[in-house]
Amino acid sequence: MQQRSEQIHWRNLIAAFSAVCVFSFSLGEIFPLLSLNMQKLGFSQATIGFNAAMAPIGILIAGLIVPKLAHLIGAKALATIMACIAAVIFLAYPTFPSLVPWFILRLSQGICVATLFALSEAWVVENAKGRWRSLIIGIYATCISATFGVGPAVIGWAGIDGYLPFAIGAAILLCAAIPISFVKVERHGEVQPHVSILQFAPKAPFLLLAIGVHAILDGGVLSFLPVYGVRMGMGIETAAVTLTALALGNVFFQIPLSWVVGRTSKAGAMIGCFVTVILVLSLVPFAIHTRFIWPLIVVLGAAGFGIYTVGLSELGDRFTGPDLVAGTSAFASVWGLGALIGSVICGEAMDIFGPNGLPGILIAVFVSYLAGRFIRYQRSGTRSASSR
Repeated sequence: MQQRSEQIHWRNLIAAFSAVCVFSFSLGEIFPLLSLNMQKLGFSQATIGFNAAMAPIGILIAGLIVPKLAHLIGAKALATIMACIAAVIFLAYPTFPSLVPWFILRLSQGICVATLFALSEAWVVENAKGRWRSLIIGIYATCISATFGVGPAVIGWAGIDGYLPFAIGAAILLCAAIPISFVKVERHGEVQPHVSILQFAPKAPFLLLAIGVHAILDGGVLSFLPVYGVRMGMGIETAAVTLTALALGNVFFQIPLSWVVGRTSKAGAMIGCFVTVILVLSLVPFAIHTRFIWPLIVVLGAAGFGIYTVGLSELGDRFTGPDLVAGTSAFASVWGLGALIGSVICGEAMDIFGPNGLPGILIAVFVSYLAGRFIRYQRSGTRSASSR
């Protein structure tokens, strides 16, 4: 019976990984592709940031409609439809090359890819059980990272002009959606009730906050790392590949990190990821014109995405049943909000303080999280001592 259960789990996980490949490739290509196009057209960093923020807003909207849509038409059908719509949206960008349509398209694409993300995350959490959890989460994180890194690499080869880079993105979205049809989803696992974030948040406030800070990093770096490179003197193609280097850190380090996390303190691993991100961001302005910038970006990707890997593993360890479903819903919504904040504040920081406003504002956010966590630890220690 256990063998049969595991076969069913891996079959469903294939669909989950396929869906997340759609999600991550879409983000990996569209963030630098649109940002560099808007930079070329002369838009301000703040405008680029607000446009990038449409995707996280779409994620927030998707969190409200996905449960109902999945109930009406089924999770597999919904994932397939959303992948097809996302492909059409890719082709619509060069067809309507102006600011207002791109805001609308970016919002719509956010809804589509967030739906794919939410469904794949639910499948992964449902099937990542017992001794398989750390390995599955590591593989899941690696799938996100590997397909994300393909997006900027496509730009480095195809450039940013015309239909070609957008057509490649649309084609891969369609191909990646095919394996979703092979998943076997039980009826009770397909229909999930809507769970309020407010009900879950008090149970794991700093876990959710860590995911939010990770999302701020994602929103800022995905939107502005290529722009930062261009403003610091890189060529457009080279600057686009910085996101591929970022993804390499995720690809090669998430499985080893998940193995370490499964055997050590998750709190220590989380703090280690935060400290590493702060150190790397502090060194980036000094290394931007040297060969050392590439290993630094790789480490930034490993530690930055490691926050999500550690957080997802901790979520699975601490919660089960309705709380686990609430936690995955909260992760998606908090990520959307954090990425929205990140894209806006990083664009504003670069407009006000110049290109180095990008690492500067992110360092401030990460330091603030560690300070808040330290203060909470001190207060909990004081309460424990006074109760003895």
